[in-house]
Amino acid sequence: MAIMITDECINCGACEPECPNTAIYEGGVEWTWAGGTNLTEVELEDGTIIDAKAKQKPLSDEFYYIVSNKCTECVGFHEEPQCAAVCPVDCCVPDPEHEETKEELLAKKAWLHQEVEA
Repeated sequence: MAIMITDECINCGACEPECPNTAIYEGGVEWTWAGGTNLTEVELEDGTIIDAKAKQKPLSDEFYYIVSNKCTECVGFHEEPQCAAVCPVDCCVPDPEHEETKEELLAKKAWLHQEVEA
């Protein structure tokens, strides 16, 4: 499952630089699929294809947030989710709305960091 940030977040920002997928953003900040990945375009669930560099609406205006579709729980990078490891108030927790197996997380990592053709 992806990691989520609870409303106990104190907005310290310790988690953001730890994410290997750049899936963590400050509250109110727009995000992109391309940030921290090799994606150039993304097919959404409805079949729409968007530019990966297109800015997306913030998922929270108040607290740091994690884009669950970019979160791999650090599988393939680290032994444990780095955001949770550095969080001083333990507000980076498993997201019960986005449960994934290790295999699914590894496939997501491969998709996010696919090799770009020269």
